[in-house]
Amino acid sequence: FELVESSESQMILHVKRADHLNKWAVFLGWEPHPMNNQLNMRYLAGGDDYFGPNLGGATVYTTVRKGFATQCPNLGRLFKNMRFSLQMENDLMEAILNQNTTPRREAKAWLEANPQVVSQWLQGVTRRDGSAAKMPSSSGKAP
Repeated sequence: FELVESSESQMILHVKRADHLNKWAVFLGWEPHPMNNQLNMRYLAGGDDYFGPNLGGATVYTTVRKGFATQCPNLGRLFKNMRFSLQMENDLMEAILNQNTTPRREAKAWLEANPQVVSQWLQGVTRRDGSAAKMPSSSGKAP
């Protein structure tokens, strides 16, 4: 085999070309990234030995200043409830980077298409009037 240094875009182009020609290619892939939606790929075993546990995966935490969650309990609860999956991030990155749209438009479309996730995020979050927070209708108007 031949080891070739390249840019990310050239790497993906090469892999797509190899796939089209029914050839295999070995490359360094990662998540989250749109390549996981674009390419017929699989991760090889042994990555933990080289990259660390969970293929070198990281955990991202939302941090706020001391006392914030006490002063703003609804936001504190929302932040605690929010979880992002690799597939969600792959999908959103794909749309934003490759479908000529805006992050705001894609985030809204994703939220509207995934009400069960939004519902989980809003558990225990209330509106100013004390009622349960819920996903606004797709009319574009605030709840």
